[in-house]
Amino acid sequence: MAQNPGARPPHAEGPRPEGGGDGELRRSLAVALLPGIEELTRRVVDDIHAHSNTYASGSPVSRDDLWGICRDNLLRALEDFGGLSSGGDAGQAARETGRRRAEQGVPMDTVLQAYRRGGRVMWQVMVEHLRATRGTQEAHGAAGDRDTELDMAGAVWETIDRYSVVMAESYRMTQLEMQGRQETRRVALFEALLDGRGDDPAVAAAASAALGVPVQDRYVVVAAAQDPAAPPNPAPVLAEHGIWSFWRPRSGRYAGIVRLAAGESGVLLGLLRHRTGATAGVSPEFDRLARAGRALRLAEQALRTLPAQSGEVAAFDDRLAEVLLVGRPEIAERIVGTRLGGVLDVAAEREVLLGTLRVWLDSGCSAARAAELLYCHRNTVLNRIGRIAELTGCNAESGEVRLGWALALRALPLLAGDGEGAPGP
Repeated sequence: MAQNPGARPPHAEGPRPEGGGDGELRRSLAVALLPGIEELTRRVVDDIHAHSNTYASGSPVSRDDLWGICRDNLLRALEDFGGLSSGGDAGQAARETGRRRAEQGVPMDTVLQAYRRGGRVMWQVMVEHLRATRGTQEAHGAAGDRDTELDMAGAVWETIDRYSVVMAESYRMTQLEMQGRQETRRVALFEALLDGRGDDPAVAAAASAALGVPVQDRYVVVAAAQDPAAPPNPAPVLAEHGIWSFWRPRSGRYAGIVRLAAGESGVLLGLLRHRTGATAGVSPEFDRLARAGRALRLAEQALRTLPAQSGEVAAFDDRLAEVLLVGRPEIAERIVGTRLGGVLDVAAEREVLLGTLRVWLDSGCSAARAAELLYCHRNTVLNRIGRIAELTGCNAESGEVRLGWALALRALPLLAGDGEGAPGP
């Protein structure tokens, strides 16, 4: 990871030893302890192992790794504490610690605890030295044993705190960079699935790991129009109900893959319809990530059958007739012309006749049930159906004619150009 150019070296952020008094004592302490850096490092590593199961396990941080990092940090900390210039970057060891531990996935609290343990051991060694050299302390003008120890303790912890701050900043920066790389990888592998490259087992396995879902499970793909009134990412709404999904903008729309538990298909449609306001097409369920590309094409075909910015949601299997018609506009136009052309020509009756025909067909061609829904007499329904038969020259008793009328009614909004991808009239 590139170093943070804005980070100040630890020794530049705190007080420096001055000539005489505490400054001289701090310098003498640092000079005295530096030759024993290997023993000091051993004591720190042993102490950290004794108080941290993470480090004691040796994974992901080996003893050699911990030893090297501790030695570098102790060396820099002693030089900083004593005002000894090494001519190098005083913050490098702390930044390297933060970077490496973030990449290894060691919790920051664990790393900070290791810094505190290291500072504690360094202070213990200093106290041992101070008590062994009391005459030298008095020669340097120390006020007394207890006061001297307290002053040195404060200086040690100021140094450790500055290094901890630099380490933590580096840790957070590395985490952000890692998250950015992980997100870029997720997006790239998601796009690979939608492009149909999931047939390669390596791609499917990598996508599974990046997205955090199994290679084999129950999935659907959703294609949603970029409606101004709808949120661009329905994931939070679905997550509230325990439904996992991953979404990205794609070719002027939003594409999402959704992992479903048993019985959640209806829940998904309801949430998309009532909570997001999105106009969306939903693919049939599939059981392998490798089939996401084909599912996207089916979801897009379902979307094309819906009026733009309508907020409607359609499952592919519920729009099979419309999918066929919108894909063949010349056939859709021919069906409308041959089956409903006469009705469309009479502007005064057109809306009433088409409305009655739609309800009659949806009621199983029962005039009685249609009359109940239309709030009119049964004979009124029969008269209107008879009028439609007269205008179209068709026999209302024919199953083929009824099928033609049903298809023509589905084709009408598509020919009107209201659909997402509907042909023009």
